[in-house]
Amino acid sequence: MIVRIVQLTFREEEVTNFLSLFEERKQLIRTFEGCQHLELWQDAHQSHIFFTYSIWRSEQDLNHYRFSPLFKDTWAKTKALFAHKPQAWSVNQKVIVTPA
Repeated sequence: MIVRIVQLTFREEEVTNFLSLFEERKQLIRTFEGCQHLELWQDAHQSHIFFTYSIWRSEQDLNHYRFSPLFKDTWAKTKALFAHKPQAWSVNQKVIVTPA
């Protein structure tokens, strides 16, 4: 399993366009082979900064998605809205904390 976190900083006037695009594509991404989970987070203080948090069965599945037509089209449309270069991290989950 691999966790992917991507920070996306948009031009403020493009936030609505990004949210519309995410709404349109989220189910396609969630059902892409190997995707186990997908969330969208918004920074608590800077409303034009978002994070995607996704869990993939394997790095191979993540890379399969990253080279797919779905990703290429979605990423091209998303990139056009950026204010700053995105940052991305692939991490391994070490401890899962569940509420008592």
